Amino acid sequence: MTEGLSLRERKKIQTRRRLLSEATKLFTERGFDQVSVAEIAEAADVSKMTVFNYFDSKEDLVFAPMEEHIGDVAQVVRDREPGESAVAGVRRHFLTAIENRDASVGMSDSPVALGLLQLIQQTPTLLTRAHAFFVLSFDQLTDVLVDEGEEPAIARIVAAQLIGTRNALITENHRRLLAGEPVEEIAADAVVIAGRGFDLLEKGLGDYATRAQGEI
Repeated sequence: MTEGLSLRERKKIQTRRRLLSEATKLFTERGFDQVSVAEIAEAADVSKMTVFNYFDSKEDLVFAPMEEHIGDVAQVVRDREPGESAVAGVRRHFLTAIENRDASVGMSDSPVALGLLQLIQQTPTLLTRAHAFFVLSFDQLTDVLVDEGEEPAIARIVAAQLIGTRNALITENHRRLLAGEPVEEIAADAVVIAGRGFDLLEKGLGDYATRAQGEI
């Protein structure tokens, strides 16, 4: 990924990666609120000012890798092929991410990925930030659908279903990762579950969960 870059650009990438690595290590060892930016800078052998040259806040040291994926669903829908529905495009992208063991859909059991997941679950301020990402993804997808001519109310309904389904699938992957299950086992089930979830979106809930006579 660094081929063709200048020495200065490569050094900037290396510094950014080192900051993320050292921050993650400190956060997972001691907790997010117990680590200062100055301590991260010292661990990475840079100045405190250098940290803020790369990241606007301490929270960004947790969420920077995830932030790159906020617009994934909106981009997939915007760039889908002629004849491909929004649901089909999001399904295709999600299944490809599973196949590639992409951390953005909960398909990485590396110590860093697991440490970040645990950190977010245990830190209220980080959970709030994670929820904000969900809202931003929803807003971006809604805008794409409105730009294509859908009325805003319907665009929000569709976006909520697409984003909600995808996030529910990712949440299940995360749950199993944190329970200690190997990613290869999770991946096999994730394909099946994703298929069922996206099938419901494509076909509609219809008679799903219809209560049989005499159940009450």
